[in-house]
Amino acid sequence: MSSRTTAGPTGPTSSGPLADRPVADLLASALEPFVGGELPVRLRGWDGSEAGPVGAPLVEVRTPDALRRLLWAPGELGAAQAYVTGEIEVHHDLDDALTHVWSVAAERGLSGIRPTPPTLLHALRTARALGVVGRAPAAPASQAKLTGRLHSKRRDRRAISHHYDLSNEFYSLILDPHMAYSSAYFTRPGDDPSYSLEDAQADKLDLVCRKVGLRPGMRFLDVGCGWGSLSLYAAEHFGAQVVGVTIAAEQKKFIDARIAERGLADRVEIRLQDYREVPETDFDAVASLEMGEHVGQGNYPTYAEVLRRAVKPGGRVLVQQMSRSGGRNGHPGGGPFIESFIAPDMHMRPVGETVALLEAGGLEVRDVHGMREHYVWTVDRWLETFEKNAARLTELVGEEVVRVWRLYLVGGRMAFRDGRMGVDQILMVRPGADHTLPRVREF
Repeated sequence: MSSRTTAGPTGPTSSGPLADRPVADLLASALEPFVGGELPVRLRGWDGSEAGPVGAPLVEVRTPDALRRLLWAPGELGAAQAYVTGEIEVHHDLDDALTHVWSVAAERGLSGIRPTPPTLLHALRTARALGVVGRAPAAPASQAKLTGRLHSKRRDRRAISHHYDLSNEFYSLILDPHMAYSSAYFTRPGDDPSYSLEDAQADKLDLVCRKVGLRPGMRFLDVGCGWGSLSLYAAEHFGAQVVGVTIAAEQKKFIDARIAERGLADRVEIRLQDYREVPETDFDAVASLEMGEHVGQGNYPTYAEVLRRAVKPGGRVLVQQMSRSGGRNGHPGGGPFIESFIAPDMHMRPVGETVALLEAGGLEVRDVHGMREHYVWTVDRWLETFEKNAARLTELVGEEVVRVWRLYLVGGRMAFRDGRMGVDQILMVRPGADHTLPRVREF
Protein backbone atom coordinates (compact mmCIF):
# COMPACT_ATOMS: atom_id res chain seq x y z
CA MET A 1 0.00 0.00 0.00
CA SER A 2 1.38 3.39 -0.99
CA SER A 3 0.27 6.82 0.05
CA ARG A 4 1.53 10.37 -0.22
CA THR A 5 1.04 13.02 2.41
CA THR A 6 1.91 16.68 2.60
CA ALA A 7 2.96 19.01 5.35
CA GLY A 8 3.01 22.78 5.42
CA PRO A 9 1.75 25.13 2.72
CA THR A 10 2.86 22.99 -0.23
CA GLY A 11 -0.59 22.29 -1.59
CA PRO A 12 -2.03 19.08 -3.07
CA THR A 13 0.19 16.54 -4.81
CA SER A 14 -1.90 16.18 -7.93
CA SER A 15 -1.68 19.62 -9.47
CA GLY A 16 0.38 22.77 -9.78
CA PRO A 17 3.88 23.50 -11.11
CA LEU A 18 6.71 21.26 -10.03
CA ALA A 19 8.03 23.82 -7.56
CA ASP A 20 4.66 23.91 -5.78
CA ARG A 21 4.45 20.16 -5.15
CA PRO A 22 5.63 18.40 -1.97
CA VAL A 23 9.26 17.35 -1.92
CA ALA A 24 8.50 13.65 -1.31
CA ASP A 25 6.00 13.57 -4.18
CA LEU A 26 8.53 15.12 -6.57
CA LEU A 27 11.26 12.74 -5.48
CA ALA A 28 9.03 9.69 -5.81
CA SER A 29 7.94 10.58 -9.34
CA ALA A 30 11.55 11.22 -10.40
CA LEU A 31 12.98 8.09 -8.75
CA GLU A 32 10.38 5.48 -9.62
CA PRO A 33 11.64 4.97 -13.21
CA PHE A 34 15.15 4.38 -11.85
CA VAL A 35 14.02 1.80 -9.27
CA GLY A 36 11.72 -0.10 -11.61
CA GLY A 37 8.43 0.81 -9.95
CA GLU A 38 7.23 1.84 -6.53
CA LEU A 39 9.89 3.11 -4.13
CA PRO A 40 11.32 0.33 -1.92
CA VAL A 41 11.30 2.73 1.05
CA ARG A 42 9.00 5.29 2.63
CA LEU A 43 10.48 8.67 1.77
CA ARG A 44 10.21 11.84 3.88
CA GLY A 45 11.26 15.18 2.43
CA TRP A 46 12.76 18.14 4.25
CA ASP A 47 9.34 19.79 4.12
CA GLY A 48 7.81 16.92 6.12
CA SER A 49 5.93 15.38 3.19
CA GLU A 50 6.04 11.62 2.69
CA ALA A 51 5.65 9.19 -0.20
CA GLY A 52 6.16 5.51 -0.80
CA PRO A 53 4.78 2.31 0.71
CA VAL A 54 3.43 2.59 4.24
CA GLY A 55 5.33 0.23 6.54
CA ALA A 56 8.51 0.22 4.48
CA PRO A 57 11.74 1.52 6.06
CA LEU A 58 11.48 5.29 6.47
CA VAL A 59 14.29 7.31 4.87
CA GLU A 60 14.36 11.05 5.56
CA VAL A 61 16.04 13.46 3.16
CA ARG A 62 16.82 16.29 5.55
CA THR A 63 18.35 18.83 3.19
CA PRO A 64 18.71 19.55 -0.54
CA ASP A 65 22.46 18.95 -0.14
CA ALA A 66 21.74 15.22 0.04
CA LEU A 67 20.29 15.31 -3.47
CA ARG A 68 23.05 17.57 -4.70
CA ARG A 69 25.57 14.93 -3.59
CA LEU A 70 23.65 12.26 -5.48
CA LEU A 71 23.67 14.38 -8.62
CA TRP A 72 27.45 14.66 -8.49
CA ALA A 73 28.09 11.13 -7.21
CA PRO A 74 25.14 8.93 -8.21
CA GLY A 75 24.71 5.64 -6.42
CA GLU A 76 26.55 4.27 -3.41
CA LEU A 77 29.14 7.00 -2.88
CA GLY A 78 26.69 9.92 -2.96
CA ALA A 79 24.23 8.08 -0.71
CA ALA A 80 27.00 7.21 1.75
CA GLN A 81 28.24 10.80 1.82
CA ALA A 82 24.74 12.03 2.56
CA TYR A 83 24.23 9.40 5.27
CA VAL A 84 27.48 10.01 7.16
CA THR A 85 26.94 13.76 7.18
CA GLY A 86 23.39 13.32 8.51
CA GLU A 87 21.80 14.81 5.39
CA ILE A 88 19.95 11.49 5.06
CA GLU A 89 18.60 9.60 8.06
CA VAL A 90 17.30 6.04 8.18
CA HIS A 91 14.51 5.80 10.77
CA HIS A 92 14.70 2.02 10.91
CA ASP A 93 17.15 -0.71 11.81
CA LEU A 94 19.95 -0.03 9.33
CA ASP A 95 20.65 -3.69 8.58
CA ASP A 96 16.97 -4.44 7.93
CA ALA A 97 16.60 -1.35 5.75
CA LEU A 98 19.65 -2.08 3.60
CA THR A 99 18.75 -5.76 3.33
CA HIS A 100 15.25 -4.80 2.14
CA VAL A 101 16.63 -2.42 -0.49
CA TRP A 102 19.15 -5.02 -1.71
CA SER A 103 16.37 -7.60 -1.94
CA VAL A 104 14.13 -5.32 -3.99
CA ALA A 105 17.03 -4.37 -6.28
CA ALA A 106 17.84 -8.03 -6.91
CA GLU A 107 14.20 -8.94 -7.45
CA ARG A 108 13.73 -6.15 -9.99
CA GLY A 109 17.12 -6.64 -11.68
CA LEU A 110 17.92 -2.97 -11.22
CA SER A 111 21.52 -3.32 -12.38
CA GLY A 112 20.15 -3.78 -15.88
CA ILE A 113 17.85 -0.72 -15.96
CA ARG A 114 18.86 1.98 -18.43
CA PRO A 115 16.93 5.24 -18.02
CA THR A 116 15.43 6.73 -21.16
CA PRO A 117 16.11 10.32 -22.27
CA PRO A 118 12.62 11.46 -21.15
CA THR A 119 13.26 9.89 -17.71
CA LEU A 120 16.56 11.74 -17.40
CA LEU A 121 14.96 15.00 -18.55
CA HIS A 122 12.19 14.64 -15.94
CA ALA A 123 14.80 13.96 -13.25
CA LEU A 124 16.72 17.08 -14.26
CA ARG A 125 13.57 19.23 -14.19
CA THR A 126 12.74 17.85 -10.77
CA ALA A 127 16.24 18.66 -9.51
CA ARG A 128 15.88 22.23 -10.73
CA ALA A 129 12.46 22.56 -9.14
CA LEU A 130 13.87 21.37 -5.83
CA GLY A 131 16.76 23.81 -6.04
CA VAL A 132 19.46 21.16 -5.90
CA VAL A 133 21.28 21.93 -9.14
CA GLY A 134 24.55 23.62 -8.27
CA ARG A 135 28.17 23.08 -7.30
CA ALA A 136 29.15 19.82 -5.67
CA PRO A 137 29.16 19.92 -1.86
CA ALA A 138 32.53 19.50 -0.21
CA ALA A 139 33.49 15.91 0.55
CA PRO A 140 32.80 14.87 4.15
CA ALA A 141 35.70 15.42 6.53
CA SER A 142 35.80 11.67 7.24
CA GLN A 143 36.44 10.77 3.60
CA ALA A 144 40.02 9.74 2.77
CA LYS A 145 42.04 12.17 0.69
CA LEU A 146 45.16 10.38 -0.54
CA THR A 147 47.70 11.56 -3.07
CA GLY A 148 50.84 10.08 -4.54
CA ARG A 149 51.66 6.91 -6.41
CA LEU A 150 49.37 3.97 -5.65
CA HIS A 151 50.92 1.67 -3.01
CA SER A 152 54.09 3.66 -2.66
CA LYS A 153 55.41 3.30 0.89
CA ARG A 154 54.44 6.89 1.69
CA ARG A 155 50.88 6.52 0.38
CA ASP A 156 50.44 3.14 2.10
CA ARG A 157 51.43 4.73 5.42
CA ARG A 158 48.82 7.44 4.92
CA ALA A 159 46.14 4.93 3.93
CA ILE A 160 46.81 2.84 7.03
CA SER A 161 46.95 5.92 9.23
CA HIS A 162 43.55 7.07 7.93
CA HIS A 163 41.96 3.87 9.18
CA TYR A 164 44.03 2.70 12.14
CA ASP A 165 45.19 5.87 13.88
CA LEU A 166 41.76 7.05 15.06
CA SER A 167 43.05 6.21 18.56
CA ASN A 168 43.67 3.05 20.50
CA GLU A 169 40.76 3.88 22.81
CA PHE A 170 38.40 4.06 19.83
CA TYR A 171 39.25 0.51 18.78
CA SER A 172 39.19 -0.76 22.36
CA LEU A 173 35.51 0.27 22.48
CA ILE A 174 34.70 -1.99 19.50
CA LEU A 175 37.10 -4.93 19.59
CA ASP A 176 37.62 -7.66 22.18
CA PRO A 177 40.30 -7.45 24.92
CA HIS A 178 42.86 -9.11 22.62
CA MET A 179 42.35 -6.14 20.26
CA ALA A 180 42.12 -8.61 17.38
CA TYR A 181 40.87 -6.78 14.27
CA SER A 182 40.30 -9.83 12.06
CA SER A 183 37.79 -12.63 11.88
CA ALA A 184 37.53 -14.77 14.99
CA TYR A 185 37.12 -18.56 14.91
CA PHE A 186 34.01 -19.73 16.75
CA THR A 187 34.42 -23.26 18.08
CA ARG A 188 30.99 -22.91 19.69
CA PRO A 189 27.81 -21.40 18.17
CA GLY A 190 28.04 -17.70 17.49
CA ASP A 191 24.81 -17.05 19.39
CA ASP A 192 26.00 -18.82 22.56
CA PRO A 193 26.01 -16.03 25.21
CA SER A 194 28.45 -17.93 27.43
CA TYR A 195 31.06 -17.93 24.65
CA SER A 196 32.54 -14.46 24.23
CA LEU A 197 34.24 -12.82 21.29
CA GLU A 198 37.39 -12.86 23.40
CA ASP A 199 37.06 -16.66 23.57
CA ALA A 200 36.55 -16.92 19.81
CA GLN A 201 39.53 -14.69 19.08
CA ALA A 202 41.69 -16.78 21.41
CA ASP A 203 40.54 -19.87 19.51
CA LYS A 204 41.55 -18.18 16.23
CA LEU A 205 44.98 -17.21 17.57
CA ASP A 206 45.50 -20.73 18.91
CA LEU A 207 44.47 -22.21 15.55
CA VAL A 208 46.97 -20.03 13.68
CA CYS A 209 49.82 -20.92 16.04
CA ARG A 210 49.03 -24.64 15.73
CA LYS A 211 48.72 -24.48 11.94
CA VAL A 212 52.19 -22.91 11.58
CA GLY A 213 53.57 -25.44 14.06
CA LEU A 214 54.92 -23.08 16.72
CA ARG A 215 57.01 -24.52 19.53
CA PRO A 216 59.09 -22.87 22.28
CA GLY A 217 62.07 -20.96 20.93
CA MET A 218 60.92 -20.87 17.30
CA ARG A 219 61.38 -17.56 15.47
CA PHE A 220 58.03 -16.25 14.24
CA LEU A 221 57.26 -13.26 11.98
CA ASP A 222 53.86 -11.53 12.25
CA VAL A 223 53.39 -9.41 9.10
CA GLY A 224 50.91 -6.57 9.68
CA CYS A 225 50.66 -7.31 13.39
CA GLY A 226 47.83 -4.87 14.21
CA TRP A 227 47.51 -4.35 17.96
CA GLY A 228 49.65 -7.38 18.64
CA SER A 229 47.06 -10.05 19.41
CA LEU A 230 48.89 -12.79 17.49
CA SER A 231 52.41 -11.65 18.43
CA LEU A 232 51.59 -11.62 22.14
CA TYR A 233 49.65 -14.89 22.02
CA ALA A 234 52.45 -16.71 20.18
CA ALA A 235 54.98 -15.58 22.77
CA GLU A 236 52.81 -16.16 25.86
CA HIS A 237 51.17 -19.46 24.94
CA PHE A 238 53.67 -21.09 22.55
CA GLY A 239 56.99 -19.66 23.75
CA ALA A 240 57.90 -18.24 20.35
CA GLN A 241 60.46 -15.51 19.67
CA VAL A 242 58.35 -13.00 17.77
CA VAL A 243 58.97 -10.09 15.43
CA GLY A 244 55.86 -8.11 14.49
CA VAL A 245 55.78 -5.35 11.87
CA THR A 246 53.25 -2.56 11.43
CA ILE A 247 53.24 0.87 9.77
CA ALA A 248 50.64 2.30 12.18
CA ALA A 249 52.36 4.30 14.92
CA GLU A 250 49.38 4.08 17.28
CA GLN A 251 49.44 0.30 17.07
CA LYS A 252 53.13 0.03 17.90
CA LYS A 253 52.66 2.32 20.90
CA PHE A 254 49.83 0.12 22.16
CA ILE A 255 51.71 -3.18 21.72
CA ASP A 256 54.89 -1.86 23.32
CA ALA A 257 52.87 -0.96 26.42
CA ARG A 258 51.38 -4.47 26.57
CA ILE A 259 54.82 -6.04 26.11
CA ALA A 260 56.08 -4.07 29.10
CA GLU A 261 53.01 -4.92 31.21
CA ARG A 262 53.39 -8.65 30.53
CA GLY A 263 57.15 -8.84 30.81
CA LEU A 264 57.62 -10.04 27.24
CA ALA A 265 60.42 -7.72 26.13
CA ASP A 266 62.79 -10.67 25.76
CA ARG A 267 60.35 -12.53 23.45
CA VAL A 268 58.51 -9.90 21.37
CA GLU A 269 59.94 -7.14 19.18
CA ILE A 270 57.54 -4.79 17.37
CA ARG A 271 58.89 -2.70 14.52
CA LEU A 272 57.42 0.33 12.80
CA GLN A 273 58.41 -1.13 9.46
CA ASP A 274 56.97 -1.68 5.99
CA TYR A 275 56.65 -5.36 5.12
CA ARG A 276 58.93 -4.78 2.13
CA GLU A 277 61.74 -3.74 4.48
CA VAL A 278 61.93 -6.94 6.57
CA PRO A 279 65.56 -8.09 6.11
CA GLU A 280 65.55 -11.53 7.78
CA THR A 281 65.34 -14.77 5.81
CA ASP A 282 65.45 -17.40 8.54
CA PHE A 283 62.16 -17.35 10.44
CA ASP A 284 60.77 -20.75 11.39
CA ALA A 285 57.21 -19.62 10.61
CA VAL A 286 55.37 -16.59 9.24
CA ALA A 287 51.75 -15.43 9.48
CA SER A 288 49.86 -12.45 8.12
CA LEU A 289 46.28 -11.85 9.23
CA GLU A 290 44.10 -9.71 6.95
CA MET A 291 46.97 -7.55 5.77
CA GLY A 292 47.28 -8.91 2.22
CA GLU A 293 44.13 -7.01 1.19
CA HIS A 294 46.03 -3.75 1.69
CA VAL A 295 49.12 -4.41 -0.45
CA GLY A 296 47.38 -3.91 -3.81
CA GLN A 297 47.12 -6.04 -6.92
CA GLY A 298 50.39 -4.88 -8.44
CA ASN A 299 52.35 -5.41 -5.23
CA TYR A 300 50.86 -8.79 -4.32
CA PRO A 301 53.69 -10.75 -6.00
CA THR A 302 56.13 -8.69 -3.88
CA TYR A 303 54.10 -9.52 -0.76
CA ALA A 304 54.18 -13.23 -1.63
CA GLU A 305 57.93 -13.06 -2.21
CA VAL A 306 58.48 -11.34 1.17
CA LEU A 307 56.57 -14.15 2.90
CA ARG A 308 58.52 -16.85 1.02
CA ARG A 309 61.90 -15.20 1.55
CA ALA A 310 61.32 -14.56 5.26
CA VAL A 311 60.66 -18.21 6.15
CA LYS A 312 63.34 -20.89 6.04
CA PRO A 313 62.97 -23.80 3.56
CA GLY A 314 60.41 -26.26 4.91
CA GLY A 315 58.88 -23.58 7.16
CA ARG A 316 55.18 -22.78 7.21
CA VAL A 317 53.38 -19.61 6.16
CA LEU A 318 49.76 -18.76 6.96
CA VAL A 319 47.76 -15.97 5.35
CA GLN A 320 44.27 -15.09 6.58
CA GLN A 321 42.65 -12.91 3.95
CA MET A 322 39.29 -11.59 2.85
CA SER A 323 38.01 -12.45 -0.63
CA ARG A 324 35.45 -10.85 -2.88
CA SER A 325 33.89 -12.38 -5.95
CA GLY A 326 32.50 -9.15 -7.41
CA GLY A 327 35.70 -7.13 -7.60
CA ARG A 328 35.72 -7.00 -11.38
CA ASN A 329 33.24 -4.10 -11.45
CA GLY A 330 35.94 -1.51 -10.93
CA HIS A 331 35.70 -1.65 -7.12
CA PRO A 332 38.08 -4.36 -5.89
CA GLY A 333 38.23 -2.76 -2.47
CA GLY A 334 34.61 -3.54 -1.65
CA GLY A 335 32.73 -0.65 -3.24
CA PRO A 336 32.82 3.15 -3.40
CA PHE A 337 31.96 3.64 0.29
CA ILE A 338 34.60 1.28 1.70
CA GLU A 339 37.24 2.54 -0.70
CA SER A 340 36.52 6.20 0.07
CA PHE A 341 35.91 6.13 3.82
CA ILE A 342 37.37 2.98 5.37
CA ALA A 343 40.18 1.26 3.51
CA PRO A 344 41.43 3.33 0.58
CA ASP A 345 43.51 1.39 -1.95
CA MET A 346 42.37 -2.01 -0.61
CA HIS A 347 42.21 -4.81 -3.19
CA MET A 348 40.31 -8.08 -2.84
CA ARG A 349 39.80 -10.90 -5.32
CA PRO A 350 38.34 -14.42 -5.42
CA VAL A 351 40.27 -16.77 -3.14
CA GLY A 352 41.37 -18.92 -6.09
CA GLU A 353 43.20 -15.96 -7.62
CA THR A 354 44.98 -15.26 -4.33
CA VAL A 355 46.02 -18.91 -4.11
CA ALA A 356 47.41 -18.69 -7.65
CA LEU A 357 49.44 -15.58 -6.79
CA LEU A 358 50.88 -17.21 -3.67
CA GLU A 359 51.80 -20.32 -5.66
CA ALA A 360 53.39 -18.15 -8.35
CA GLY A 361 55.41 -16.55 -5.54
CA GLY A 362 57.06 -19.87 -4.81
CA LEU A 363 54.96 -21.17 -1.91
CA GLU A 364 53.31 -24.59 -1.86
CA VAL A 365 49.66 -24.30 -0.80
CA ARG A 366 48.68 -27.12 1.56
CA ASP A 367 45.31 -26.08 2.94
CA VAL A 368 42.56 -23.51 2.32
CA HIS A 369 40.10 -23.09 5.18
CA GLY A 370 36.94 -21.08 4.44
CA MET A 371 35.62 -19.14 7.46
CA ARG A 372 32.97 -16.81 5.99
CA GLU A 373 30.28 -17.46 8.63
CA HIS A 374 32.78 -16.79 11.38
CA TYR A 375 33.12 -13.20 10.15
CA VAL A 376 29.36 -12.71 10.41
CA TRP A 377 29.48 -13.78 14.06
CA THR A 378 32.55 -11.61 14.64
CA VAL A 379 30.93 -8.48 13.25
CA ASP A 380 27.76 -9.25 15.24
CA ARG A 381 29.83 -8.93 18.41
CA TRP A 382 31.66 -5.83 17.18
CA LEU A 383 28.35 -4.15 16.40
CA GLU A 384 26.95 -5.01 19.81
CA THR A 385 29.96 -3.46 21.54
CA PHE A 386 29.95 -0.48 19.17
CA GLU A 387 26.33 0.41 19.92
CA LYS A 388 26.84 -0.08 23.66
CA ASN A 389 29.72 2.41 23.55
CA ALA A 390 28.28 4.77 20.91
CA ALA A 391 28.11 7.76 23.26
CA ARG A 392 31.78 7.53 24.24
CA LEU A 393 32.81 6.85 20.64
CA THR A 394 30.98 10.03 19.61
CA GLU A 395 32.87 11.99 22.25
CA LEU A 396 36.14 10.64 20.85
CA VAL A 397 35.68 11.05 17.10
CA GLY A 398 32.42 12.93 16.49
CA GLU A 399 29.05 11.95 15.09
CA GLU A 400 30.17 11.77 11.47
CA VAL A 401 32.87 9.13 12.07
CA VAL A 402 30.46 7.14 14.24
CA ARG A 403 27.98 7.11 11.36
CA VAL A 404 30.77 6.01 9.00
CA TRP A 405 31.56 3.08 11.25
CA ARG A 406 27.93 2.08 11.78
CA LEU A 407 27.45 1.92 8.01
CA TYR A 408 30.76 0.06 7.62
CA LEU A 409 29.98 -2.60 10.22
CA VAL A 410 26.41 -3.15 9.10
CA GLY A 411 27.36 -3.27 5.42
CA GLY A 412 30.31 -5.57 6.07
CA ARG A 413 28.18 -8.00 8.06
CA MET A 414 25.67 -8.11 5.18
CA ALA A 415 28.42 -8.79 2.62
CA PHE A 416 29.72 -11.80 4.54
CA ARG A 417 26.25 -13.04 5.40
CA ASP A 418 25.09 -12.88 1.78
CA GLY A 419 28.26 -14.42 0.32
CA ARG A 420 29.55 -11.36 -1.50
CA MET A 421 32.69 -11.54 0.64
CA GLY A 422 34.55 -14.37 2.30
CA VAL A 423 37.57 -14.94 4.50
CA ASP A 424 40.03 -17.82 4.30
CA GLN A 425 43.12 -19.16 6.03
CA ILE A 426 45.67 -20.31 3.45
CA LEU A 427 48.42 -22.55 4.85
CA MET A 428 51.62 -22.96 2.85
CA VAL A 429 55.18 -24.22 3.10
CA ARG A 430 58.36 -23.00 1.47
CA PRO A 431 59.85 -25.71 -0.76
CA GLY A 432 63.50 -26.65 -0.51
CA ALA A 433 63.53 -28.83 2.61
CA ASP A 434 61.34 -31.38 4.32
CA HIS A 435 58.35 -29.82 6.04
CA THR A 436 56.86 -30.93 9.35
CA LEU A 437 53.19 -30.85 8.46
CA PRO A 438 51.39 -33.83 9.97
CA ARG A 439 50.24 -36.63 7.67
CA VAL A 440 46.76 -36.25 9.19
CA ARG A 441 45.35 -32.84 10.04
CA GLU A 442 45.68 -31.82 13.65
CA PHE A 443 43.53 -28.71 13.27
